Amino acid sequence: MEAAKSGGIPVAEVIGDAYGKLLQNASYRYFALVLGAPVNLFTLLVHRTRTAGDIHTSVLRETREELLASGLQKELQADFTDQLQSKARFFGQQLTDTELEAEAQKLTAERFEHMAAQRAERRLQEQGLTRSTFISTFRSLLQHPLFLPLSFIPGLPLYLLIWLYSSPYLKYIFERLVMTVFVIFGVAVLVFTILYISPFDPAVNILGQTATDAQIIEFNRVYGLDQSYLVQLWDNIKGIAMFDLGKSFAGNEEIVSAIGRKFPVTLELTLFSLLMAVGIAIPIGIISAAKPNSWFDYTFMLIALIGLSIPSFWQGLVFILGFSIKLQWLPATFNPGNWLTFIMPVVVLGTGLTAAIARMTRASTLEVIHEDYIITATAKGLSKRKVLLKHAVRNALIPIVTVIGLQFGAMLGGAAVTEKVFNISGLGSYIVDKQFIPDIPAIMGGVVYTAITISLINAIIDILYAFVDPRIRSKMKQY
Repeated sequence: MEAAKSGGIPVAEVIGDAYGKLLQNASYRYFALVLGAPVNLFTLLVHRTRTAGDIHTSVLRETREELLASGLQKELQADFTDQLQSKARFFGQQLTDTELEAEAQKLTAERFEHMAAQRAERRLQEQGLTRSTFISTFRSLLQHPLFLPLSFIPGLPLYLLIWLYSSPYLKYIFERLVMTVFVIFGVAVLVFTILYISPFDPAVNILGQTATDAQIIEFNRVYGLDQSYLVQLWDNIKGIAMFDLGKSFAGNEEIVSAIGRKFPVTLELTLFSLLMAVGIAIPIGIISAAKPNSWFDYTFMLIALIGLSIPSFWQGLVFILGFSIKLQWLPATFNPGNWLTFIMPVVVLGTGLTAAIARMTRASTLEVIHEDYIITATAKGLSKRKVLLKHAVRNALIPIVTVIGLQFGAMLGGAAVTEKVFNISGLGSYIVDKQFIPDIPAIMGGVVYTAITISLINAIIDILYAFVDPRIRSKMKQY
């Protein structure tokens, strides 16, 4: 039966080539061997059976016999014995005859087998023959019409891994997601460890200094604080993964429900701030780069520097004094039903990001517009606007996107200050309120879910790199 085709190439050949490349990658090799254990064991059995009497085995056996007859093994053992004796005398070591002989025999056997394999390989090459390998056996099995259907179910994880590895884009995304999982796990362990060794005692802080020992013991038993470090760590990580963190120490509220109510508020505030920053900063940065050392450039960059220098909590208080108390234009405190209450928090939170993106856009665009390909595009008669927007800005986006991703994470994690100033009941203020108890499950849930969001955003930005920069796409295909 003729093998099925995929784009003109037999499926068996595509799978075999991809598996061969996969096994050469140390990061994927062990996963491939474990996930495809049934298929690999069968392939290894067939490989051993075939090589038991193939031409390579007979050539290797003949080569060994010739080398033994030439006395090479005895010469090697004598050389290694002399070397070991010289080494022992130089370092002042005392070796018994038994130890010396055993070590010399071991080194002799390794060198002898290596030389025999090399000589046998040269003979095969001279005869135009190739050595049977595990991969060549796997490829030959794939040519059999029944092997792939029969091995598909037991080897499904392996074939999925091969399919993933054969696609540069899927492989790139998969690796970024795996890195994200490790980052989230590391954050969870680090946060819990810091809270575990914290000098604060939740039982004493909640029950008060007048609490009896029996009450403290009962409190610790109810919330599992009398368990060992590893048991508590596992319970918290499992609770985060299953979205079941139980009830908080203070307030007796469901932690996941509380986070579910508060996190969207923080996320909404951060996203609006991000949109404001991107919408203002990128045009300002491009204009400043297009007209360097002009009054536009100096004015915009001065404002950006001021925006970077102003502490957010001070800016929030000034806004409240100016726009709420004196001018009475905007409400001073947050109200979910009134969109006007979002204006000042969004501006305060987004000011620093706007300044950072504007400065990075200007610097990155200025660097790009002096490249040779920009000069070439200008020499071809393209308009200045087309050269700037199509060629310069597009190639300057990589560092800009990087700054946006990093600053978004900083905004999401640092929104607590802005939330406190404007009395916003978001996740940041929730974590701050729970910190001094410390309410371990509540803090763990808030921090880790925030870390998950930041990690996913950064993973998305890493993936966007491949669509922004063609150089990265080229490297992905070669990797």
